[in-house]
Amino acid sequence: MNIYSVIKKPLITEKTTIEKDERNIISFVVSSDANKIEIKDAVKTLFNVDVASVKTVNVAGKVKRVGKNIGKRSNWKKAYVTLKEGSNVDFFEA
Repeated sequence: MNIYSVIKKPLITEKTTIEKDERNIISFVVSSDANKIEIKDAVKTLFNVDVASVKTVNVAGKVKRVGKNIGKRSNWKKAYVTLKEGSNVDFFEA
């Protein structure tokens, strides 16, 4: 799999920002087909950082209703990437 198609976007929330500051863990929305090795290689190549570990979570899409219509959001995959000491990724660099 191409490294540019593995990582879709960073997951930036209040919780992930705290994790980044306290434990040096960054979160990404990744392709559902990607495995931990591909995610590790993609982060290492794209951001030039050393990766300590990768944890993945398959997130089930929620069922949503608008009036009579019932639909379902897509399932997606989330990756928690722990960086080694001294490595840092700043998404809001000026």
